[in-house]
Amino acid sequence: MTDTESHNPASEIYPSCGAAGPVYPPPPPYMPPPYPTGPAMYPQPIPAQVGFLVPDVPPEEAGFKKEEDPNSVVTDASYPDQEGEILVSGFEDDTIRKAFIRKVFSVVTIQLLVTFTVVCVFTFSSTVKTAVQRNFWVYLSSYIVFAVVAMCISLFSTCSRSHPWNLMGLSMVTLSLSYMVGTVASYHDTAAVVIALGSTLVISFTIIIFSAQTRLDFTVCNGILLILSVDLLLFGFFSIFFYSKVVQIVYGCLGALLYAMFLAVDCQLVMGRQKYNLNPEEYVFAALIIYLDIIMIFLYILMIIGGSSKN
Repeated sequence: MTDTESHNPASEIYPSCGAAGPVYPPPPPYMPPPYPTGPAMYPQPIPAQVGFLVPDVPPEEAGFKKEEDPNSVVTDASYPDQEGEILVSGFEDDTIRKAFIRKVFSVVTIQLLVTFTVVCVFTFSSTVKTAVQRNFWVYLSSYIVFAVVAMCISLFSTCSRSHPWNLMGLSMVTLSLSYMVGTVASYHDTAAVVIALGSTLVISFTIIIFSAQTRLDFTVCNGILLILSVDLLLFGFFSIFFYSKVVQIVYGCLGALLYAMFLAVDCQLVMGRQKYNLNPEEYVFAALIIYLDIIMIFLYILMIIGGSSKN
């Protein structure tokens, strides 16, 4: 071995390399000054072409970092604590929805008990029946009270949400409408009233169960029901000039069918499982519309039975 190979810098730098390994060239020599002292040349930006719109790039993509204000306070309402947590509204909470449904149907049950009790008293008691039929001005007074209070609850949210005024208004509507329905039932036979009561309860219970179980969305049919309501109103108006028992039966069947559809829509609005639903604070308004649907079904069934009877 010669002296040159024994003092090879590669063997000193890489001691693990054997004699048979590759020989690496020595590193380049150190570059002495002078260094370039001129200004550094950076690439100039290319001007945008005519008619070219500069895209609106977010600051994060453009390379700018948004500085956060240390004095700002982050609340739990705007940013969830846990990753993936979803902020839902009050009605989407299952517990609130179930409590709302129980409250609405409990109020409706009490209303129906009061109304059907008044109907039975006005129907089975001959003394009360005679007194009601002689004092027709009480019927008109109750009609005015019902119309005014029901419109206030339906149109003004303060009347339907302010406790205890909402319950007082609902009580006035229930008592006035109960007197009106009892007065109408006093002009019919006892058997007809009993049949109408039983039919109304069966139909209403069936529709409520069907609305709770079906996947069909009836809440989108409000426009169709509005058109059918106008048609029924015009049919009833012209029936005044062309009255007969057949027309009365047909009118009663159409009215009962229409309000059965209204009951299905209102039940789904209360249950909140479809596209549209009611606010949990509107339990008085929800109880009012379901109660009115059931009462109207009873009146139209009573009309059908009255038109088909011989009396």
